[in-house]
Amino acid sequence: MNDLLIKVNGESVLLDACGAAFSPSYSTLMFADLHLEKGSSYARGRQFLPPYDSADTLRRMAQAIARHKPARVVALGDSFHDRDAADRLGVQERILLGELGRAAHFTWIAGNHDPHPPGWLNGEVAAELRLGGLLLRHEPACVPQAGEVAGHLHPCASVAKWGRSVRRRCFVSDGLRLILPSFGAYTGGLDVGDAAFTSLFAGSFHAYMLGTRRVYAMARRIAV
Repeated sequence: MNDLLIKVNGESVLLDACGAAFSPSYSTLMFADLHLEKGSSYARGRQFLPPYDSADTLRRMAQAIARHKPARVVALGDSFHDRDAADRLGVQERILLGELGRAAHFTWIAGNHDPHPPGWLNGEVAAELRLGGLLLRHEPACVPQAGEVAGHLHPCASVAKWGRSVRRRCFVSDGLRLILPSFGAYTGGLDVGDAAFTSLFAGSFHAYMLGTRRVYAMARRIAV
């Protein structure tokens, strides 16, 4: 894969085509919105999906961790789809989650779906985490904060060419703050043209779309 290196508030951040972000200076790998056990949550409401989303999400996390070999992993909130999701994890998923926790130190940022992640997780739970010029949290603040790295919004972007349109998950950044794409297998997406994004960025920003093996930078300017 070809990572794309950008600056966020003066700090170098690698954008991985898998949807994770890596800080080389702090050896920290970041994931947003895993939403583990979303499939089983939907099943309780009689919306039946293949029950493999947690296994797929954890497998892709393991691949990213093996590739970057971080000292720390930060999950930026909504790691579990609901308050009971951790209790519904299968045996193999619990084993894999334990293996990931032994491969790197974990920090679990509390999200709106999981304000109180289970106590049996390896690592610590925090509301936010400061890493030099970066401030890692779940939900982006309404008032701009330089260095903010967040999730929550599940950004997606579309590009059209020759009569065809492609929609992909994406990172969003204006160089001062960064929004990560959702990493969970069953998570949806919100278009970067939505007011939720235009209210966060005062002028131009980039949507960094996830390709199969690389990240593509697409410039966007907000109309004023």
